[in-house]
Amino acid sequence: MDRQKQRMTLMAAAMLIPLMAACGNEKADDGSGSVGAGKPVTGVRWSVDSVTTDGRTHKAPAGAHVTIDKGRAEGSFGCNKFGADATVDGDRIRLSKTMSTEMGCENIPMEFEEALARILSDREIKARVDGDRLTLTTGQGDTVRLTEAEDAPLSGTKWTVTTPRTDGRAHLTFDEKKGTVSGSLGCNKVNAKATVRDGHITLGPPSTTRMMCEDSLMSDEKALLRLFDGKLKYGVDHQTLTLTSGNGTSVRAVAE
Repeated sequence: MDRQKQRMTLMAAAMLIPLMAACGNEKADDGSGSVGAGKPVTGVRWSVDSVTTDGRTHKAPAGAHVTIDKGRAEGSFGCNKFGADATVDGDRIRLSKTMSTEMGCENIPMEFEEALARILSDREIKARVDGDRLTLTTGQGDTVRLTEAEDAPLSGTKWTVTTPRTDGRAHLTFDEKKGTVSGSLGCNKVNAKATVRDGHITLGPPSTTRMMCEDSLMSDEKALLRLFDGKLKYGVDHQTLTLTSGNGTSVRAVAE
């Protein structure tokens, strides 16, 4: 435990480093994404379920995922993001030039991150797709089990706005059955009517509390308020919601 805390303390935030030396020059895959006769492994966001290494199975934290597409493998170990060159050949995936950030996250077990990083660093992996499940196996018998990720539902999900200054305090929750949206603008609570139809959300005039907060929060609140009383285009990509107003103002939020 003391060793893990020391390691997390020494980590430099958001700094790209090579995990291992590159294994030669790999050509990008041809986009076929073939893994036997099953579903293609490429172009799919795979959520990591668990990692088994040295006979021990580690359950994956929320957010750990892998996507292989257009000659690249990208994703998250749970805390740190990574990227690598990837070639898909039959049921084999070759990874090279793996890079990762090095951030310390208190709620993410470093043992899991280290195990997944070793498996996805500059090596050849055998892949097997069975329905919505993907299994990656190394030559040493280490295994990563993954499941095809689904888009978070618009309705009922707490969407946290990614505006930097709101620090996660701004969030919205849509209720399609009631035809409403409620949440926080970062300082004040907000409620409004919300009608979802054909890729658009029509928001009614907002009803808010009247608290006064620091200037930066109030500035962000005003920007979010401009989304109300109008028609927005929306899109959900896995765990990310994008709201775009008619004048081009765009707000992103992530599912909790």
